[in-house]
Amino acid sequence: MSEPAPHLAQPLTARRAGALHGRARPPGDKSISHRAFLFGLLTRGRTDIDGLLEGEDVLRTGEACKALGATLERLAPGRWNVHGLGIGSLLAPRGVLDFGNAGTGSRLMMGVVGGHAITATFDGDASLRKRPMRRILDPLKLMGAQVLAEAEGGRCPITLKGADEAAPIVYRTPVASAQIKSAVLLAGLNARAPIRWSCPQTPPPLRSRSSPR
Repeated sequence: MSEPAPHLAQPLTARRAGALHGRARPPGDKSISHRAFLFGLLTRGRTDIDGLLEGEDVLRTGEACKALGATLERLAPGRWNVHGLGIGSLLAPRGVLDFGNAGTGSRLMMGVVGGHAITATFDGDASLRKRPMRRILDPLKLMGAQVLAEAEGGRCPITLKGADEAAPIVYRTPVASAQIKSAVLLAGLNARAPIRWSCPQTPPPLRSRSSPR
């Protein structure tokens, strides 16, 4: 029996068309959305958020913010209000902070907890449990935070006790990482003196998300 003839792609023709008109609204950015919830938690009073990406990872961060004392209100798709307690006033969560597969949310929240005198346990799904967290924990320990429990290799589940009074540090990250940078700066918001952070590459190839311009 002979083999069937292969299907041959048909040629396509492109022709010039008129200009496009209209408006498009792109989805929100996940990295910024995580940080929007966290800054709402750390702000005393109401924070209005528009354009939030309502993916599962971001919503896990929102649930963690609620566990630390914030109140979240969804007004419409992508529009939220966060009523925060403010820096230095966060509550210790009553249960485990389950971040699912949200690596960014869990690492940034470790920075928040590390700068406050509260204790929290971080966990997630099987994928998150495989991701190393030592690069986040090392600078937090220099600031006075304590790792009370961790899985092998510095992985989740991790129980972190924040510093009673976060110590100022000068930290040079071993790798260019926006998550390390953000975690250190978030912890430093409750420090008694400025935190200094530097990157081994100049200029650092990082997007400006948590740091002031």
